Amino acid sequence: MILSEISSSVMRKSVLFLLLTAVATFAWSQDGQNKKVPKVPPVPLKLPAIQKPSAIQKPSTQPVQHKDVVGTRPTEPNMKGKPASDVTGKPEPNHGGGSEPKPIGGPGPKPTPGHDVALRNGGVAHFGTHGEIRSIDKNGLHIEHNLQGGRTIVSERNGARVVTTGHYGGYVQRVYVTRGGHSYYQRTYYDHGVYRVVVYRGYYFGGRTYYGYYPAYYYHPAFYVWAYNPWPAPVYWGWGWAGAPWYAYYGFTPYPFYAEPTFWLTDYVLAASLQAAYAESLANGGPDSAAAGNQAETDSAAASASTGDQVTLTPEVKQDIAEEVKAQLQAEQAAAGQSGQNTSAPAGGEVPPALDPARMIFVVDADLAVVADGQECSLTGGDILTRISTTPDGDQKVNAIVTSSKKKDCAAGKQVAVKVDDLQEMQNHFREKLDEGMKEMAAKQGTGGMPKAPDSSTVASNVPPSVPDKSAAKVLANQQASADQTETQVKQETAGSMAGGEQ
Repeated sequence: MILSEISSSVMRKSVLFLLLTAVATFAWSQDGQNKKVPKVPPVPLKLPAIQKPSAIQKPSTQPVQHKDVVGTRPTEPNMKGKPASDVTGKPEPNHGGGSEPKPIGGPGPKPTPGHDVALRNGGVAHFGTHGEIRSIDKNGLHIEHNLQGGRTIVSERNGARVVTTGHYGGYVQRVYVTRGGHSYYQRTYYDHGVYRVVVYRGYYFGGRTYYGYYPAYYYHPAFYVWAYNPWPAPVYWGWGWAGAPWYAYYGFTPYPFYAEPTFWLTDYVLAASLQAAYAESLANGGPDSAAAGNQAETDSAAASASTGDQVTLTPEVKQDIAEEVKAQLQAEQAAAGQSGQNTSAPAGGEVPPALDPARMIFVVDADLAVVADGQECSLTGGDILTRISTTPDGDQKVNAIVTSSKKKDCAAGKQVAVKVDDLQEMQNHFREKLDEGMKEMAAKQGTGGMPKAPDSSTVASNVPPSVPDKSAAKVLANQQASADQTETQVKQETAGSMAGGEQ
C-alpha cells in the first residue's frame, strides 16, 4: 500500500513537471517570435568609378575598319541621308569593337523641352517652353535657334548643301572631284565680303553622308616628328593676347612655358576657339557688342573679366587635348605617306571621325543648345565634350559628358545628347585650326626661343585645289530671305498655339 502511494505520487510529480516544461517552452517560443530581429545593415553596392577624362583611353593612330553596315557606297552620296535601319534593317551595332561605354546616370537626356506644331501644307515647328520658336522644318529648310540668339539655316538642293550661320555668313558646299571611291567637296565660306574655300571628304556610313576636313597640303615627315616630340628645353612664348577683349573676358590661361610643340598647338587651338566664340557672341548681341570696334570694348571686357564667362580648364583636360593634338599629327603624317595612292572606301562605308572610337575629346566650335537633366542649356566655343557612346539614336545623336565649360554654359559633369553632325563639325574645326597652328609654328620656328625645325616645306595633297564659288554670297542671302519669310508665316499660322501644349 505504501509502495503504491509512493509510486502514484512520483507519477503525479513527473506529469506535473512535463506539463510545466511544455508550457515554459511554448511561452518562450512565442516570446521569440514577437521580438524584432535586429536588421543587418546592407552591404553598399560598390559601383565601378567613372573614368575621368584624363583616364580615358588615348586615341589610337591606327585606322579603324568597319564592316558592320551592309550595302555598297553609291556613286553620288545621299545628301539627305537615311536612318541606319534603312541600310541594315535593324539598329546599328557597336562599331567600336568590344563593349560600348554605357551612359552615365541613366538612359540619357530627355528630348528638347517644349512642343511641336504641325504646319499647314507640310512641315513642323518646335516651340520652347516659353513659346519661342526653337526650330522649323518646312519646304526643304531647317531653321534652328540657339539659346544665345543665333540662327542656323540648312538646306540641300540640286546637289548643293547651303548652311547659313549668321547675317549673310555661312558656306555653300558642292561635290567637285572623286578619288579612289571617295567624293570630295568644295566648301566656300563667305563672311562680310570675304571668301574662303576648304576641301571636305565624304564619309558614307550608316546610310548617311558625313563631311570631314581634308588638308590641302602635307608637311614632310621630319616636321611632323619634330612637332609631336619634346623640345630640348622649355620655350617661354609671348602670345600678345593681354590686350585682347576675348582674353580678358574669358580669363584664359595659357601654359607658363612649353615643353613640347603639342602644348603650344593646344593653346593655339583653344585660343582660336575662344576668339571665334567671342566674335559670335558679339554678332548675337552678347558681351560688349555695343562697344565692338573701339577702345571701349577692351576697357569693358577687362572690367567684366571678374564677372564674365570665365573658362576653367584643368591641367588634366588640357593634357587630354594635347594628346588629341599629338594623335591628329601622327594620323596626318600617316595620311601624308598615303597621299596620291588609290585607296578605296570599304564596301560598307567608312566610319566618320565623329564616331571613330579613337576620337573621344571634342572642342565645341559654335553656340549649341543641348538638354541636361531635362532642361536646355548652352555650349559655346571652347567648351570641351567627351563622347561616351558611338551608336547614334533615332535622332542621330550620341551621348557625351561636358568635361569643361564656361561659367554661364552647361555645367561640367552633365550628360548631354549631341548630334553626330555637330560633333563632326567640331572635329572639322579642330583639324582646320590645328593646321593653321602648324602653319604658324612653321613660320615662327627658330624665333622667340622656339627651336629651329627640320624641313617645314609642304607637298600638295592628291586632291586638286579648289577655287571659291563666287555665287555663295547671293545663295546665302537668298537662303536668309527664305528663312525670314518662312518664320514670319509660321508665327502667323501658329499665333494661337505658341504657348500651348502639344498640338
